Amino acid sequence: MVLMDKATRRHRWDMKFAPYGYVAPYFLIFGVFGLFPLLYTIWVSLQERNLLDEAAARIIWFDNYAKLMADPYFWNAMGNTLSLWLLTTVPQILFALFIAQLLNRKVRTRTLFRMGVILPNITSVAAVTIIFAQLFGRDFGLFNWLLGLFGAGQIDWQAGTASSHIAIAVMVVWRWTGYHALIFLASMQAISSSLYEAATLDGASGRQQFWRITVPLLRPQIIFTTIIATTGNMRLLAEPLLFNPGAAAATGGSDRQFQTAALYLYEQGFTKYDFGYSSSIAVVLAIATVIVAGIGYLVTKRIRTE
Repeated sequence: MVLMDKATRRHRWDMKFAPYGYVAPYFLIFGVFGLFPLLYTIWVSLQERNLLDEAAARIIWFDNYAKLMADPYFWNAMGNTLSLWLLTTVPQILFALFIAQLLNRKVRTRTLFRMGVILPNITSVAAVTIIFAQLFGRDFGLFNWLLGLFGAGQIDWQAGTASSHIAIAVMVVWRWTGYHALIFLASMQAISSSLYEAATLDGASGRQQFWRITVPLLRPQIIFTTIIATTGNMRLLAEPLLFNPGAAAATGGSDRQFQTAALYLYEQGFTKYDFGYSSSIAVVLAIATVIVAGIGYLVTKRIRTE
């Protein structure tokens, strides 16, 4: 009887506490690599701290944030960030839907094409940026050569705000569209073929089936990819940093025409070594990313219900 009571208690404890033990590793890893860096960044943002002189750090509370709100370079970087977000996120989703629709059809070497769309995503971002910087070169770039065939003049892609944003957006879209396309493709294959068969019998064209059946059923995946793309595109760093290597790399061009918020953070933290100020930029950028991602989610959810 005593043994049965002990076994019963052990079973109850196991049923009550075992699930927490199973999920504990995730929370430990998140606490070490996610929560602690976030809290530490907030703590550093309240200080005047030079990266080369840690001993001289002192608490100044919210002075960094007050300085940041009055910093024209920061607002210029945020404007560039939002502009690049629009130029990269929307085309990524649209192109990914189109590519997934093509790959979902029964064509020859379909597996080869599916493998090909993911290759840009696994390519080094540094290699991609350096190659595209050459393609967008002013004097010998491929894109200017193609424009010359149609009688258009040469474009100094790095010098202008709009031209540099388009060039960087092309890099990002080329690299990440395949990733989103595979997500859409996997979801398309889970849609019942009976829906398309019924639509065909009703006389619906392929385009109508895509917009009336496929896209509405992919709305959860569209919301997910929109949030993923937003969080990535709001913290662009490598592309604008390597697009114009040299003395003006950290400033995003001679006139800061394509300096993103993440690049401005890099400039303040790792070229001027102002770790407190750069940490305040990181905190504000994180808040802005959450807000923009939330707006994107609400807009997509509203479209879903219409």
